[in-house]
Amino acid sequence: MGRLKRLLARRADATVIQEVPGYLRVELRTTLFVDDAEFLLDRERNCIQVRSASRVGYSDLGKNRRRMEEIREAFRLAGARS
Repeated sequence: MGRLKRLLARRADATVIQEVPGYLRVELRTTLFVDDAEFLLDRERNCIQVRSASRVGYSDLGKNRRRMEEIREAFRLAGARS
């Protein structure tokens, strides 16, 4: 989770709201909207489970998914460099 937390800290749109071992709750902001994301370390499956949702029920034209894919790819690349 340390690698993920460092990656999120470098993003201007991300603020870690809650952190407990194996879990992060994050606010992700755009100019107009705030999305809530949760990252849960699943040791049994050796993965990080992700949940991200807009606080507003309207379409974001795919922004939330694109951002999660950006974070996932940056996490993968950071692991390759370690």
